[in-house]
Amino acid sequence: MRTEELNLYGTLSEISNIRSHLSSSDRIMSVNNDLSILIKDCIAEKRSAQKKLYDIYAPAAYGIIKRYLYNNEHAAQEILNDAFLKILTKLDQYSFQGAFEGWIRRIVINTITDHVRKNKKIMEQHKEVQPEDAYINSESLEKISHKELLSVLQTIPDTQRTVFNLFVFENYSHKEIAKLININENNSRWYLNDARNRLKEKINIIVKKK
Repeated sequence: MRTEELNLYGTLSEISNIRSHLSSSDRIMSVNNDLSILIKDCIAEKRSAQKKLYDIYAPAAYGIIKRYLYNNEHAAQEILNDAFLKILTKLDQYSFQGAFEGWIRRIVINTITDHVRKNKKIMEQHKEVQPEDAYINSESLEKISHKELLSVLQTIPDTQRTVFNLFVFENYSHKEIAKLININENNSRWYLNDARNRLKEKINIIVKKK
């Protein structure tokens, strides 16, 4: 997670919940041999194994997806299904080098960005981003609830929200983001700054009403 956003996303209990779930998943799969057996059974198309893998990892994957599509249950479920179809069909490509949940996370993020790329409506020409990036006052964030913060995040346009999530949560560079959702790097920077400005404005409005 980006250092400059720690104050913002330290307040998001969603992140700790996702990490907590992944940690519990790790405990369930603490013996690497158990994971190996489960994966082999899934590759052999044993339904019980596929269901077990889904039950363990789907909640965390869904939590990630909802950050991008908080108010679109249908699309979120569709992406979850697509992601797990990819996971199950690509299990033979997992090399056991690195954490399994990290491998799953990459597939989930790629599925999300595929969806965004296919559905985005953007203007390719934007002004240059000014050197002074927008940041959100952590004191303001402490005055709003987790639910309010997630709701605010969903009020900004899809592309801005996607770039913001990829940059802050996934630590993608602007070059990587540009490639993922088919925009140029300057546009990625513009979308990030615009997202920050929009969030700052909306959070300040909520705080003033309290």
